[in-house]
Amino acid sequence: MKRAGRFARGMLGAGLAFLYLPIAALIVYSFNASQAVGVWGGFSTRWYGALLDDEQILAAAWLSLRVAALNASLAALLGTLAAIALVRFGAFRGRALFAALTTAPLVMPEVILGLSALLTFVALEGLIGWPAGRGATTIVIAHVTFCMAYVAVIVQSRLAGQDPALEEAALDLGATPAVAFLRVTLPLIAPAVAAGWLLAFTLSLDDLVVASFVSGPGASTLPMVIYSKVRLGLSPEINALATLLVAAVALTLAISAWLMLRGSARSNGQD
Repeated sequence: MKRAGRFARGMLGAGLAFLYLPIAALIVYSFNASQAVGVWGGFSTRWYGALLDDEQILAAAWLSLRVAALNASLAALLGTLAAIALVRFGAFRGRALFAALTTAPLVMPEVILGLSALLTFVALEGLIGWPAGRGATTIVIAHVTFCMAYVAVIVQSRLAGQDPALEEAALDLGATPAVAFLRVTLPLIAPAVAAGWLLAFTLSLDDLVVASFVSGPGASTLPMVIYSKVRLGLSPEINALATLLVAAVALTLAISAWLMLRGSARSNGQD
């Protein structure tokens, strides 16, 4: 048993090292004073300051934040509505198909998602003249199509653990369905909705593949700018930018996990 435990811990450590040592090296070399990526020239934060002078990076960062925020809001709304339909409406006709279509983007390759979104936009532009070209709007729409699936799964799991008798009691006391939802159900699922919003924000902020298909001239997101610069060669400035992106994603995911744990603790306390 002891040998098995040591082996399991060793494999866990090796797996974690394989996953996170490259990220650790990226973070360390973002503070490298030398302009040569592979040569350590001492500790410096000069490359973080240099990011503030790069207009292309600043414009891409601002676009990414706007796209991610709008995408997360729309995905949270649509994903929550989908979760409510799946949990609260019972076994309606077509439920299995609706559930499959809602969660399909979770397992679909990003290349397929991006290509299908591009073909859809091209067809719509030819039929109705919208969207006229591709940019921030098409990126948001494409991101919502797969981010809402994550929100739906998170909120659905939270709704499934709630006692429907609470909402039924509010209805028996004279509340309308809308009031019962806003006063009873929504506060209970709010941590899950917030966690889904943060996850959708992170997925949008970090996406490269789908955005590359549906973006146009002048609509480059931060991952797209990083990728284009890396193709020209590594630099400490790119290391610094990637480190900031990793930090933002890690912080957002940590807050999302905390909200989910907090919501579960409250639910268990009420039970």
